[in-house]
This record gives sequence, C-alpha cells and structure tokens, in this order.
Amino acid sequence: MTPGKLKLKLNSTVITSASLFPSLPPSDSHGNGEASLPRPDNGFNDSLALSHSEKAVQEFLQQTPIQHTDDHLMEFSEALRTVAKALRQAAEGKASAQAEAAEWKRRFELQMAQNQQLEHKGKSPGECNGDINAQQMENSTSQPMLRNEANEQSESCCINGLCSHEFLHDGETDSRGKAVQNKMMRKASFKLSWRCKGDENDQHKHDIVSFERGNITAAGRSSKQIHLKWESTPQTVLVMTKPNSTSVQILCAEMIRWMKEHKKLNIYVEPRVMGELLSESSYFNFLQTWKDEKEIMSLHTKVDLVVTLGGDGTVLWAASMFKGPVPPIVPFSLGSLGFMTPFYSEQYRDCLDSILRGPISITLRHRLQCHVIRDAAKNEYETEEPILVLNEVTIDRGISSFLANLECYCDNSFVTRVQGDGLILSTTSGSTAYSLGAGGSMVHPQVPGILFTPICPHSLSFRPLILPEHVTIRIQVPFNSRSPAWASFDGKDRKQLAAGDALVCSMAPWPVPTACQNDSTNDFLRSIHDGLHWNLRKTQSFDGPQDL
Repeated sequence: MTPGKLKLKLNSTVITSASLFPSLPPSDSHGNGEASLPRPDNGFNDSLALSHSEKAVQEFLQQTPIQHTDDHLMEFSEALRTVAKALRQAAEGKASAQAEAAEWKRRFELQMAQNQQLEHKGKSPGECNGDINAQQMENSTSQPMLRNEANEQSESCCINGLCSHEFLHDGETDSRGKAVQNKMMRKASFKLSWRCKGDENDQHKHDIVSFERGNITAAGRSSKQIHLKWESTPQTVLVMTKPNSTSVQILCAEMIRWMKEHKKLNIYVEPRVMGELLSESSYFNFLQTWKDEKEIMSLHTKVDLVVTLGGDGTVLWAASMFKGPVPPIVPFSLGSLGFMTPFYSEQYRDCLDSILRGPISITLRHRLQCHVIRDAAKNEYETEEPILVLNEVTIDRGISSFLANLECYCDNSFVTRVQGDGLILSTTSGSTAYSLGAGGSMVHPQVPGILFTPICPHSLSFRPLILPEHVTIRIQVPFNSRSPAWASFDGKDRKQLAAGDALVCSMAPWPVPTACQNDSTNDFLRSIHDGLHWNLRKTQSFDGPQDL
C-alpha cells in the first residue's frame, strides 16, 4: 500500500484519502507518514484546510451514486462531514479568541506603560485623576480640607467622650503644604469626632490591628458614632424643596421666615423656589440664589448647612449640586419613603435649633465616582466628565430585546461576564433602593463598600457581591456584544455604551454628611422597619405545644 494514502475497498470501489482530503501533505522522504505542516499562529490555516476537506466530502457525496454502495460507506461519509464541520468551527473559534486576546494584551501593555511613566514622575494614577478632577471643578482657595491630626490624637483624644480623629477646616494650602486660614470667608468651621461608649475618660485604641508577643489581635471596637461640633456659628443655609407640592411650598415659606427672624441666617434657595416665594410676597427679597453653573460650583464655599424638604429624591438632588465637598444636610421627611430623611417637618423649630447649637450625630454616606471611557479614547485618562452618584449606577440592555453582555473587572482582575438584564453598582446608602429590588442585601450606610448586584441574570448561580471600598470596578461592553448597553446615574443622565466602551467606578473622596435624629444605627433600623415593614410578623402564641 502506498505510504500516506488510505485505501478503502468497498464493493470493488477504491476511495483514497487523497481524493477526500487533497489539502493534506504527502509523506516525508522516509515514508513514516508524518506530515511536515507548519503550525499556524492564529488558526486561519487550519480553517482553510478544513474548509477544503469539507468541500471534498461534499463533492464526493454529490457524485453519481456508486453501484452497490454499502450502508457503511454512507455512515462513514456522514461522520466525515460532521467531523470536518466541528473542526472548522473549532478553528474559527480559536482564531476569534486569539484575536481578542491580542487586543486585550495590547490594552494591558498600554496601561502598564502609562502606570510606569506616572511612577517615574512620582505620581500614582489616583493622584493624576485627582488633578484632573480638581481642574475641572475649579476649586476656590477656600475649599474644605480633611486633615488627619495623628500627633494631637495621642495627646488630646477623648475629651468629654469625644475622640478627635479628623478635622474639616476652611483654608488654603501654601507651597509648604500648610493650611492657611482664609480670613475673608464667613463660612462656619466644625470638626468631626468619634464618640465612644463608656466613661468620659474611656480611651479607645487607635490601631486597628496590633501585634504583641507573637499574637495578632484586633483592637477593641466600641460603638463609635460620628459627631459634628461647630467651632463657629453657622451663618448661611441652603433650602432645597420637592417641586410641585403645595404643602412643601407652604412649609418652606414658614421655615424661611422663622430662620430669618429668629436665627438671623443668610438663606439661599433654588431659582425656582425664589420665583415662587416672590410671587407670593415681596417680603422674601432678602433671599439669595445662583445664576449659572459657575456659581453652583462655588456654592460649597458659601453654605454652612443644607436643609431639604421632601423625600430621598430631594436628598439625591441636593447631593448632586455639589461636585466636590458637601455641607452637612438636614433632611426633613415629606415624601413617600424616607431612608435618608429622619426628621419630621412638624418639629422643624426644635430640630433646627438643636442642630445649629450642636453637636449633632451624622452619617457619612459614600458616593461613587464614575467615568465613561470610549473605545476611540487614546488612553485610560481620556475620559468624559466624572459623574458622582449617591445611590447607584445601573448598566442595562435598554430597549434592546437581546441580553446585556458585560465584562466586569475589579482592579484589573476579571470578575465575571454578566448576561442578563444588566448590573447595579450601588453604595451602601443605595442598598435599600434599586439593588434591594434586584435581590441585593440591605447594608448599614456607615459600612464602606460597593454592592455588585446583577439584574435578572440568566444563571442559577449568580449571587450578589459586596466589594471593599478601595477597589476600582471596570464594566466593559465586549466587541461581540449583540447590542449596546445603557448606563444611568441615580436614575438620570442616561448614556449609551457601545461595543468597546467602558464604565469605570470607584469610591469618591467626598462623602455626603447627613444629620441623624438619634444616631446612624437607630435611624437606619427605624427606616427599614417603618418604610419596608422589615420582618413584620405576628408573634407566635405561647399557649401551644411546649418542650418539657
């Protein structure tokens, strides 16, 4: 038998492998039957050879039927066709995967090269982003700065039960990095501190983990509620209201009149509210407002306190007004649900009087900072304007009938591929909003973290995650996605994400401080009991069967 050719004798008919597979190479000079075919790099040669093989099978099957053909020959022909088709699909899949891998490798090498350049210059990528954000925000010289007084803590911590950890001051930074107090500003200053349970002289440990004599121990954690203590009297208040509500408009006019006559405060309102009040009476001529976006950007340098009249949506709107530091917010409940509005409007005089005197308990509600990076961007830092969200950012399939196809990365580590209606990236304050409806867990707002919640995933094992607050999450629309995705930020500012576009989210450095009626934990538990009737059930009767 000739080397390199397989002969099949079926009913006096001879079929050789050369006739079925003409693209196969002949045997080598030694006759060992081993082909010396060069190994393809991307699978295209394999695909070409297999297509020729399948074509040969089709031509053979379309020839004039051989007389007295055995049934085994037909079965063998069908098997050859199936194998050739499977091999062709495998080769095409291999070529596609290698092309996609090459593209990701190119992007990764570009990212690493940029990071190395920044390290040589003495800057980290986070600092570079901070510089970009600072230029876009056009911060004034009186922007509040959060400073950590480590040396003073060791000497004067826990005075009257208040352990000072961080101080928020108004000032500017000179070339030596020292804060210089701005004497021209009238904005009130305050400090944030941790309150420790126990006696007034009860010192709590500053270290989180200690290592002594070979034993690793965690520091004792008493209940530490963040308190705000005014160091100078607040003088300017911003009042924001829910629109299209007659009861809110009446309360707003009454509250503004009381704050002006009894507290002698400077009051800012929205242009819409100012128009409504001036149409009622010229008494409100003393009110102040803003005219353009530039004045809004500098609003945090003038306002000491923000009062909201409405529901959680009004708090979200107030927080979105501040692209950087946010003044303390006092939210009054005038909406349907109030997870962030613990104060009752009927008692606004007592509440505001207590808050203006201080100290007050506050909840620091973290925000997410989101960047959209288009596929046409030259590098990772060529992004659109950052968007801050207090509740969540949602990436969904929009009006498309196809599943959303999203690739998720956490600090450059692949997490998963989302195939479903979409994905929610939520703060812990937003854990009682959209994330809750999608099956996510309710989380205390003081817990720093990012909730990773899928929306109707087409999987039985896709469970929600809670990631630490220091990670950076990247959501990419792959090139093989059947449709674009849509991103919305706190339910607005909807943006389309085409194939190759990415959304990058990380924790913003500017939290939203909201005043508490009692303390952060008490307000949170009361809100889920009253708003959601959490675990509401009749108590089991005591007169049934009992264990003896």
